[in-house]
Amino acid sequence: MTGGSDLAPSRRPAPISDYGLLGDTRTAALVAGDGGIDWLCVPRFDGEPLFGRLVGGPEAGTFRVGPARPGTVVDRRYRQHTATLETTWAVGGGRLTLTEGMVTEISGRLLPTTLLVRRLSAEQEAVEAVVEFDPRLGVLHRRPRIHHRRQALVCAWGSVAISLASAPELAIETGRSTPITVRPGSPVTLVLAVAHREPLIHVESVAAWDLLVEDENRWRNWTTEIDGSLPFREAVVRSLLTMRLLTYSPSQAPVAAPTTSLPEDPGGMRNWDYRYVWPRDASIGVSAFLGVGKAREAHGFLAWLLHASRLQRPRLPALLTLHGRHVPAERDLPGWPGYLASVPVRIGNGAAGQHQLDGYGWVVDAAWAFAQAGQRLYSETWRAVRGFADVVARCWQEPDAGIWEVREPAQHVHSKLMGWLALDRALRIADTHPLPDRQRRRWQEARDAIAAEVRTRGFDPEAGCYMRGYGSPDLDAAVLVLPLLDLDSADSPRVRGTIDAVRDRLSAGGPLLYRYPPGRDGFPGGEGAFLPCSFWLVQALARTGRRVEAVELFQTLLDHASPLGLYAEEMDPATGAHLGNYPQTLTHAALVQAALAIRDAPTSGPVTEGTPRR
Repeated sequence: MTGGSDLAPSRRPAPISDYGLLGDTRTAALVAGDGGIDWLCVPRFDGEPLFGRLVGGPEAGTFRVGPARPGTVVDRRYRQHTATLETTWAVGGGRLTLTEGMVTEISGRLLPTTLLVRRLSAEQEAVEAVVEFDPRLGVLHRRPRIHHRRQALVCAWGSVAISLASAPELAIETGRSTPITVRPGSPVTLVLAVAHREPLIHVESVAAWDLLVEDENRWRNWTTEIDGSLPFREAVVRSLLTMRLLTYSPSQAPVAAPTTSLPEDPGGMRNWDYRYVWPRDASIGVSAFLGVGKAREAHGFLAWLLHASRLQRPRLPALLTLHGRHVPAERDLPGWPGYLASVPVRIGNGAAGQHQLDGYGWVVDAAWAFAQAGQRLYSETWRAVRGFADVVARCWQEPDAGIWEVREPAQHVHSKLMGWLALDRALRIADTHPLPDRQRRRWQEARDAIAAEVRTRGFDPEAGCYMRGYGSPDLDAAVLVLPLLDLDSADSPRVRGTIDAVRDRLSAGGPLLYRYPPGRDGFPGGEGAFLPCSFWLVQALARTGRRVEAVELFQTLLDHASPLGLYAEEMDPATGAHLGNYPQTLTHAALVQAALAIRDAPTSGPVTEGTPRR
């Protein structure tokens, strides 16, 4: 083992939007524009950080491959319709390109669960590059036990082992910079393999590169099946690819984001662990996949939810682990400096025990969309949906934490709307699935009671819109779901008035919206604009016949994507900086649904797409 690190401690985390996503549908890495992987958990999204510099500082480890001296990024992109990332720097008179990705398809072959391939190639002239390899596992940044095997450097920590192989062979030491010269026509390939409670499998560099190329072809075939006439198809495809990369393939559970504690308020305490599954967010993704004809992905999630919820059924947990278990208790990590000094850094999530009524609406609506797409629900799935509807019929009058997970329960209008949706969609499914008359009547009575109460107590006649809560003076951007529900007709003054009020009074400038008035949630500090809300506004405009406005707003939102087409949870309205955990599954699912709403809106001509201005 080497002594102290000689890696530059002054290297600061890049802007959140500078990070690219590498993924294999089991875990994910975030790589900065300088070639540094500053976040990777093993063996799963919610595992221990192997490279955690993003929120853990220099002592948490990194894996940088890039120019030895400052270079200028002249091109950075995903290879079209794939998950392979290319970054090219101008260094002196040469060009240095890093091509990297993780191998997704490993079934039926003797391969490690995680296989990361990184290749440096040079053009025009030789370029001096560097490899900085400093793995530190877990909360305590543990250094590995090190030994060499064949052409690989092997690092081990109990049940976890990794190997780093290179071709041509390099004398890489952990915690130290390894200078290399990359010459035109002679690329340098690095292969990182991860094993957890299994043998560590060595993969030759040529074979690893071939596997990555095979994966590229697999992704291209997958994207070919997506409707070619979709408006803003390239943005939709990138979002669907991102959502698929963030779906844990062994269980088909989509993680909310691959990161923890990226701040909603830089320097503040709004830092949460999103490496879990929110049934609400996942259900929105189901509708997105169904809308583009990807029924297999939708079915996978519903099957997982059936399995995951069985122990707590008929109650629907607010969130679950990737394997459908209880989320660990929320705790702070002492000594972790956080991203841009945003502390505490947290693991676990305290929202797991909350009552969130709206989740039932999203999940039952996803089941309805699945049935509407011609897929009959299995009897056990229908039994679970019936149980969810029964809970709503019994508990809808109780206050809840709401979609925004406030710590003090309240009578949230959005929650009531989604409770109504759960019962309405369950009744629609019952038209083609068996249901006792007594249960049907109970659902109908509860659905009608919710509608009557929300129209009376949730609507402000003077403001002409639905509010955040009963008797509340605040608005809530989540009620932009109104045009999707059919509780009021899409062209009713109440629906149009609510859309206009949210757009005006919750505006954060340009296309951005706050989810509610900033600072009105019981937590100290402020926060950014909530990006899914802007896509919900696009969807609401398209659903209410305002297609031209929807298209213009969507185009402007594309200008706010990261250079690689990715989105975080929030955005600083003043600077355009992405905030919160990244990339965010919910934002990308909302983007897809907004594009589908534009596609399905009445129109007299095709959408004219401009070029995103970045």
